[in-house]
Amino acid sequence: MTAYIPPLRDIRFTMEEVVGLDAVTALPGFEEATAEMADSILTEAGHIAEGVLAPLNRVGDEQGARLDGMTVRTAEGWTDAWKTLVEGGWNGLPFPAEHGGMGLPNLFNTAVHEMWQSANMAFTLCPMLTQGAVNAVSLYGSDDLKARYLPRMVTGEWTGTMNLTEPQAGSDLSAVRTKAVPEGGMFRIFGQKIFITYGDHDMADNIVHLVLGRLPDAPPGVKGISLFVVPKVLPDGSLNDVRCVSLEHKLGIHASPTAVMSFGDHGGALGELVGEPNRGLEYMFVMMNHARLSVGLQGLAIAERAYQQALAYARDRVQGKPAGWTGAGPAGIVHHPDVRRLLMTMKSQIEAMRGIHYTAAAAADIAHHHPDAEQRRQANLRLEFLTPIAKGWCTEVGQTIASLGVQVHGGMGYIEETGAAQHLRDARITTIYEGTTAIQANDLVNRKILRDQGAFARTLLGEFDALAGELAGQGDASLAEVGHRLRQAAAAAGRAVEWLVANGPASPGLAAAAAGPLLELMGVVTGGQQVALAARIAKAAIGAGRDHDGFYAAKLSTARFYAEHILPHAAALENAATVGAAAVVGIEEALL
Repeated sequence: MTAYIPPLRDIRFTMEEVVGLDAVTALPGFEEATAEMADSILTEAGHIAEGVLAPLNRVGDEQGARLDGMTVRTAEGWTDAWKTLVEGGWNGLPFPAEHGGMGLPNLFNTAVHEMWQSANMAFTLCPMLTQGAVNAVSLYGSDDLKARYLPRMVTGEWTGTMNLTEPQAGSDLSAVRTKAVPEGGMFRIFGQKIFITYGDHDMADNIVHLVLGRLPDAPPGVKGISLFVVPKVLPDGSLNDVRCVSLEHKLGIHASPTAVMSFGDHGGALGELVGEPNRGLEYMFVMMNHARLSVGLQGLAIAERAYQQALAYARDRVQGKPAGWTGAGPAGIVHHPDVRRLLMTMKSQIEAMRGIHYTAAAAADIAHHHPDAEQRRQANLRLEFLTPIAKGWCTEVGQTIASLGVQVHGGMGYIEETGAAQHLRDARITTIYEGTTAIQANDLVNRKILRDQGAFARTLLGEFDALAGELAGQGDASLAEVGHRLRQAAAAAGRAVEWLVANGPASPGLAAAAAGPLLELMGVVTGGQQVALAARIAKAAIGAGRDHDGFYAAKLSTARFYAEHILPHAAALENAATVGAAAVVGIEEALL
């Protein structure tokens, strides 16, 4: 497995020039978040990624996590790596200083976590979920609850989990059966949860479980779910009645303990209510939305890691004489046209995904910190619309890119010792947990497009079309081609949106059948907008004489490749989402 090199220049380019770091750092509350601080944060986080986390990735894959009595033992080096994060205050990067955080923008945190997820996805699941738990307690916990839990969760001294799924209740949380029985201001929790990431481990002093359960008088369905804080260690230092009873044996992310958690086997686990009764699902969605964006970021991160390894291998591996090769003797396979096509397919979509995620992160910062209410509202609409794309499309693409990484290696990619296979195995879960791709697609269709009859989708696609027109009018053939392809793709997406608005409300089954292709279509065209923005910036930099090493020229070539190889898929996806939807709902079960 090759070493991971943090792509700091690409990250800074996306943050500063594509997304607009200045607009984020100018928001109230971010006075300390200067460009210089961003550079310092990214550099140090990159050192941790490269020097601390990446070397443990293979170790964790081989050793995994194991259940030792009532405690989960993590892989060699895991506890020391966690201490590095705690001592540096890294878990608190996006949280306010009043709880011990750094008070920095979410955009900074997203860039940091991209590098850490690339370096070691199994490890970084722990800080990812802890940050989500902090968000939920911060928003909905009582002042007393926040005072007792947040300081240590923000620092990472205590970690957090999200306990939703039960054996009979997967994505359908209306079937949750975990019971919460009142007892003197507290609650006794009884039930079992499955697929709990970092449900137990040996890295932190305490694990704070956020658990969905039902009060005795709760109404049925999702309206009767409440949220509870259930710590592993109680305030008096004794162990709570909560334990890991087994660990799942998984395809990938072996070092991330995926636990079956049992609550209340010996009289009931003590927990505290978060917020109001029967509003637990609403509260838990704070964690779920955070997790969805974070898992989408894993799609980008694992793709970057797979690309770096594939590129290094293609440069070193010498085999055959490439078509059109004029050099003497054989050459590295990077010179074979099809290998170049595979590598550019990887690279161009990575840059598209990075733009989507950083745009969503900046939108979150604006939605929470901009002084103008309308600006906050518009930013929140953008964030909500991008979330299923960032999660659904980016994880599907990340999985594909990890597979292409194996392909570039040829037969050696199928051999575990090269490390390419681990990226593919690790990537496979990302399209499943925190809401499958189908769940993201249905969210996009029903809550983001049909909810406002396509109004925001039209606004977004109008922005894409305007950018396309601007590129076409600059007199540069490469930019014009990017603009032409983007305009065609945006038009295809626009027609699909109008079809959905016209047909979806009366035919929910038809809308659901169209959802998957429509999500992919919106991902392709939104990614196209991001590489087009990068191309526009790169052209201006080249014109100003700022491209001393070819960095900006590479952005132009990447955008051209995306325009000619990825954006044309939009036409086929439009057809699949509209005409093709009827072919899905019309199939009789016996013919499947």
